[in-house]
Amino acid sequence: RALEVSAEENAACVKRKRCEGSGESCSPADWIRQEDCPVGIRNVGNTCWFSAVIQSLFHLPVFRRLVLNYCLSERVLEKCKSHSEKRNIAFMQELRCLFALMVGSNRRFVDPSAAVELLRDAFRTSEAQQDVSEFTHKLLDWLEDAFQLAANGNNPEDKQNNPMVQLFYGTFVAERLHEGKIMSNIEQFGQYPLQVNGFDDLDECLEGAMVEGEIESLHSEQTMSSGQERWFSKLPPVLTFELSRFEFNQSLGRPEKIHKKLEFPQVIYMDRYLHKNVDQTHGRRGEVKRLKDQLTVLQQKLEGYKNYGSGPTKYPLADMLQYVLEYATTKPTNVSPASVPVNPAAHTEPNGSGCPQTATQRTHIHKPFTQCRPPIEVPLQPAPHSVTEEELYFVRSCLQRWRAEVEKLKASIDKVSQALEGMYSDNSLCQVPYRLHAVLVHEGQASAGHYWAYIYDHANKRWLKYNDVMVTESTWEELVRDSYGGMTNASAYCLMYINDKLPYLIAEDTDDETGQALKGMDSLPSILRSYVREDNRWLQQELREWEEQYCQAQQKPIPEEPQNPEQEPTPEPVQGQTNEVSQEPPIDSTPVPAQDSEEVEVEEQVISDEGGPEAEPEASSSEENQATAARSQPENDVSEVEIPNVGKILVRSDADGYNEEMMLTPAMQGVIFAIAKARQVFDKEGPEAGLIKAFHEEYSRLYELSQEETTPQQDPRLQHVLVYFFQNQAPNPVIERTLLEQFADRNLSFDDRAISIMREARSKIRLIKPEDMDMDEYLQWHDDYSMFKTVFAYLLTGLEQYQNGKIREALNYLAHAHQDNSVLLRKGEKKGVDQSLIALYRRKCLKELNEKAATLFKSQDENDVADAVTIMNECIIPCMHLMVRGSISQEDLDIIELIRSCWCSYLGQDMDDSVQEKLSDFLPRVLDCSAEMVVLKEPPKVRNSPHDLCSRLTAVMESIHSTSVVTVK
Repeated sequence: RALEVSAEENAACVKRKRCEGSGESCSPADWIRQEDCPVGIRNVGNTCWFSAVIQSLFHLPVFRRLVLNYCLSERVLEKCKSHSEKRNIAFMQELRCLFALMVGSNRRFVDPSAAVELLRDAFRTSEAQQDVSEFTHKLLDWLEDAFQLAANGNNPEDKQNNPMVQLFYGTFVAERLHEGKIMSNIEQFGQYPLQVNGFDDLDECLEGAMVEGEIESLHSEQTMSSGQERWFSKLPPVLTFELSRFEFNQSLGRPEKIHKKLEFPQVIYMDRYLHKNVDQTHGRRGEVKRLKDQLTVLQQKLEGYKNYGSGPTKYPLADMLQYVLEYATTKPTNVSPASVPVNPAAHTEPNGSGCPQTATQRTHIHKPFTQCRPPIEVPLQPAPHSVTEEELYFVRSCLQRWRAEVEKLKASIDKVSQALEGMYSDNSLCQVPYRLHAVLVHEGQASAGHYWAYIYDHANKRWLKYNDVMVTESTWEELVRDSYGGMTNASAYCLMYINDKLPYLIAEDTDDETGQALKGMDSLPSILRSYVREDNRWLQQELREWEEQYCQAQQKPIPEEPQNPEQEPTPEPVQGQTNEVSQEPPIDSTPVPAQDSEEVEVEEQVISDEGGPEAEPEASSSEENQATAARSQPENDVSEVEIPNVGKILVRSDADGYNEEMMLTPAMQGVIFAIAKARQVFDKEGPEAGLIKAFHEEYSRLYELSQEETTPQQDPRLQHVLVYFFQNQAPNPVIERTLLEQFADRNLSFDDRAISIMREARSKIRLIKPEDMDMDEYLQWHDDYSMFKTVFAYLLTGLEQYQNGKIREALNYLAHAHQDNSVLLRKGEKKGVDQSLIALYRRKCLKELNEKAATLFKSQDENDVADAVTIMNECIIPCMHLMVRGSISQEDLDIIELIRSCWCSYLGQDMDDSVQEKLSDFLPRVLDCSAEMVVLKEPPKVRNSPHDLCSRLTAVMESIHSTSVVTVK
């Protein structure tokens, strides 16, 4: 039921803004995780039950390590053919990704949609779950099966090495009496169910689950169960109690929740429930039964004292006795309200002579209020008129004796209660402590409610409350209030205890060499570390986009009508999306056949519809509508932009992230052109189909481009990164993700269709998981292409400087180009540039620069000699040292020997001592190039835009060929 509701609510949730209904803030700045604060889990539609269970498991370090380091060999994967095996493996991979984000994400909360979607897919089949407790059982079953594959292949029989079994599963011995003999069998358990009704605390629940009835034991005079006794023979490190707070009401025909109060401790000792302590526990259970029976009698008797009387109204007897004693000891007074005269005229008073004075002899002052008020001396409570000393002594002695009997009864109850509390508290039965790790709470009724979890932070010794995206510090008092039940609709339905004597359960990862604790990203495997870094990069991009959008909104006047939500530049996460581009039929590596003329005409018309230069004067109806729409808006709302190789496109002035300079790059031109060609598919089938169509169009174009021949004036690899990837046989996942990144570029925010395709591409990128993509490999390919462009930029800059006569600067650029290019060529022939052109002009620069340095040195002028030494030390010698390391051509050897011969020839010449000293300083380094570390002077930054490099390459090579023909070897 919960999963079906979850599916429905999640479908509706996609249509709302991401900040609605989930406690999230509309500002991405509020999505950022605070330092050392655990990560919450987003509720993606009635999935609070999933969050509570997953958080409880994640914050158990031993379990977190198992999930993050889960892996299967290729041999095992090949054997996994069944639907359940594939599903379990897929779920484990999603759980790994979710856990990795919970470890290292910069987000305040993470999205569990992918893992939840797998659960929903399974529950829509015959495996549909009825409640959350059954989901938890099924979750453990899935985990067990997944780790079974990793433990010993596909052998379901032997589960001794399964870490899930070792961590969560224990065994108990069930004993019963049959025909005078004790029969026993051993059973395994995971979550241990406990009844709540009829019990006041957790120990009583366990006692009730362990013992049923009584009969005489065959081997002792003690008692044992008549039906069955259960004893734990092996306790798991993680002991989970499932509290049965839901029951079905037969009369009403519906489930109901049990709100009864049930207490549980932070530490529980399990010794008395172990089979090895059966004899010791049996004796104490008999004594406990006797004491409980005695306590029941005493409490019933005390209850009679508290509610005493034969009539309908009952009173506490102790209070009644106290009141009788107070009455007997109250002294009566001589003045009473009855003795006050009613008629003041009849009242006489003695005068000074001792004779009575009547009212007629004095002036009477009428005091209507004070004269009817009783004298202050009159007591407010009744008192006996006559009590003898003998009667008072008798009453006092009897009542004090009877009251003492009540106090003695209370003392007896306290004594028996203390005996019961200490029955299992001696050291012999306090050897197996289990500490409370998590409490899963449900608030509401059986048919509906909300779930959250209290989890103990073992490192910081505090309780934390995990309520979907909210993670807050809590207290034991708050936990008790929400978890014991009995007062509100909130109560615990699951308790997770861990063995307090096994420190590895809560120990953090440590470095094998240093022994230091590994925290955050350092504790993740490399593939997951890359995955989290990629997600953090996405977060930073979302923050930048939101900030730019916010700043633009602050600068613009408020529009009269609300904008279409589809125009918001911040992409909405697509929940439940499964049709990734990578899941389409594999894109063939062969060129796509040329389109027929009819299709070409249609697509050319698509471009003309965008306002291209080929548009005829007789505009189509769609063109008229578009022109009318453009005229109906203010002039600064829509503008035309000329895109080379594409035509004119209409761009909204409020397009977020739009950058006209970036739109002019060859890569963006190709993407825009592909989107235009996919217009009909987009309009007919929607954004996803439009993206796939545009994706295949651009893929095919770039593949054909990669097949073009490289010439000295043109290198197709400079036009697009994918051409470089195609020529170097990059893996398909690297190629596909790179192209998806092109379609997810924020510069596509120029019209509604491009924005929809951009969002679709971003949602698909988010669905790519570590098992689908090795992010380290992906980043390495892009690093190689970046270095390739840098090599080209160094080469072209060096050639340009050489033609401008700046030989020293040219040599520095060419030396760096040769050095970086050598690194690329070791990875593949097409990874770098042909070294011959770099080497040729490096030799030219060396020769001319050496001749200049020799001329300066030979003049023996102090300043000229200093310049010559600088040229040798900073330019020529480091370049020579690089040339002799590794493979070296004969041409390079010849130029090196020419330089050495030049400077050796000065040894026999007559020159000043200071000049001779300078020659002695650098000449050994010219002759021996193996004794020092090479440090090239860092060149200035260079432009390495592919668009810029393409035009520069053509210009430079045409200039070179116009002056002298260069044969590229």
